[in-house]
Amino acid sequence: MFVDHIELDLSSGKGGAGCVAFRREKFVTKGGPNGGNGGRGGDLWFRVDNNTHTLAHFKGKRKIAAENGAPGLGSNMTGKSAPKCVLVVPPGTQVLDATTGELLLDMVHEGDEKKLLSGGKGGLGNVHFKSSTNQRPMYAQPGEVAEHISVRLELKLIADVGLVGFPNVGKSTLISTVSNATPEVANYEFTTLTPKLGQVEVGDFNSFVMADIPGIIGGASDGKGLGLQFLKHIERTDTLLFMIDLASYMQMPHQYETLKEELEKFSQPLSTRKYAIALTRSDAVDEQTLLDKSSEIFDLLGVKSSHKSQFDFDETMPFFEQDLSLGDDAYEPAKPFFITPISSVMHLNIKPLTFALYKLIELGRR
Repeated sequence: MFVDHIELDLSSGKGGAGCVAFRREKFVTKGGPNGGNGGRGGDLWFRVDNNTHTLAHFKGKRKIAAENGAPGLGSNMTGKSAPKCVLVVPPGTQVLDATTGELLLDMVHEGDEKKLLSGGKGGLGNVHFKSSTNQRPMYAQPGEVAEHISVRLELKLIADVGLVGFPNVGKSTLISTVSNATPEVANYEFTTLTPKLGQVEVGDFNSFVMADIPGIIGGASDGKGLGLQFLKHIERTDTLLFMIDLASYMQMPHQYETLKEELEKFSQPLSTRKYAIALTRSDAVDEQTLLDKSSEIFDLLGVKSSHKSQFDFDETMPFFEQDLSLGDDAYEPAKPFFITPISSVMHLNIKPLTFALYKLIELGRR
């Protein structure tokens, strides 16, 4: 079960109480106070583990608390301090204050450990309160109280490329073709009900992570369909791949503009990410239809089709790629890095697509 948000009441451990005790043994008359201190309460930490992929293991757990410190003992013995309580979360988990929405922790990298709540200090035993005027103190401190907070955990997957498109445009087919992901693929809308991640190998030594989310429809930013619920999973991606369906009844400009509009309504920063466009299902249309529909996108974005590329495209296939031969400054963020027709089923232009995406990702890392 995929769970990407949950609310929890968390608390650290309370400090142990100090001890009121007096030394009592043979041949020792009127032994003085020797009550020990209480142990420290347990801290509450978060740790990132790559082997965890959802927040499902918190399902059904409303309250989580660290252990309390043990009380002090006689003979000046300090009570046992409680171990820290560690909550394991997948990479990309954000810890938010459930009341104010403030971001408390952002857990991103494997092995990261961050403390959220500190355990209470143990109370002092009565040995600390003896004096010349108070030789028999009957008082010891209670332990410090625990810290409490209500939080909301939200999982935002970490990927290099996010796939954006209407339902049933071939996002799942593409990610299953180019990566190790195995999403459900079927000929009906909203086949993908949960986000999927896949690692795409580029050559022998390079790779990147691709994220597939449920299809976006018009009004997704207002709660229609599944897009709004899962758009947050591509918020961290630096690169977007718009997938426009050549065989759809919807006009090409309408598909692109709707996707852009919904992204902008959801998150202004997300709508300004580097992006490219893949024209999907090119095997389902004839050559003239491919040329006519592709030209609609070229005209809309104000770019020209070019076949001067390092990739091996058929001469009749329209293609646009920004020329970086003059350096990174030549890149125009407002325009797509490339536009290319693909067919995941026929493996048409799939390899060139992965290399072009990797080049775009590397552009952002420089």
